[in-house]
Amino acid sequence: MANAEMTASDGMVVSLDYTLRLDGDEEVVDTSAGREPLEFVQGGGQIIPGLVQQIYGMGVGDEKSVVVPPADGYGETDAEAYQLMPLEAFPADLTVEPGMGLELRDVSGQVLQAYVADARPDGILLDFNHPLAGKTLHFDVKITGLRETTEEELAHGHVHDGHEHELDDESEDFEDDEESEDDDAN
Repeated sequence: MANAEMTASDGMVVSLDYTLRLDGDEEVVDTSAGREPLEFVQGGGQIIPGLVQQIYGMGVGDEKSVVVPPADGYGETDAEAYQLMPLEAFPADLTVEPGMGLELRDVSGQVLQAYVADARPDGILLDFNHPLAGKTLHFDVKITGLRETTEEELAHGHVHDGHEHELDDESEDFEDDEESEDDDAN
C-alpha cells in the first residue's frame, strides 16, 4: 500500500498518468486518459531514461511537465537504419504506403519493427528507427500511485497486475527499445 510520504525511487512501482505531445505540436501523440495509468518499476529500464530521471523524488499526486530531448528518449534518427527492400520481398496483394508499420523477421527469426519511408519503382525503403527517434518529447505527468515491488515482480523484472504472468507479455507504452521491448509508454 502506498504511503503518502513515499517518493519515486529505484525499485518502486510507479503508477503514472501521462499525456505526450511532440515539440511545437499541440496534438496528443499518446495518453493514459481513459485507461489505467502506466505502471512500471522505477529505474528498471522499462521506460525511456529521460522520463525516468524526471520522476525521481515525485510523490503521489505530484504533477509536472517534462521535456525529453531525443538523446534521452528514443535516440537520434540513425541514417544507417534505412534499407531498400526489393518489391519481390513483399506479398503482391500488399498495398504499401509511407508511414505504414511492418513487422518483419530476420534470418534468425527475431522480430523487427520497420516503417515504410518510401515506395519506389525499384523497391520499398524501410526505416528501422523508432517512430519517435529524433523527436523532442513533451510529457505532462501525474503520479497516481507508488508502492514497493513484490518479490515476484523483482524476480521477473516487471510489474504484475494480478493477471497470470506471460512470457511474451507486450505493453506499448514508452519502453526503452534498447532494453528489449518486453513491452510498452513506448
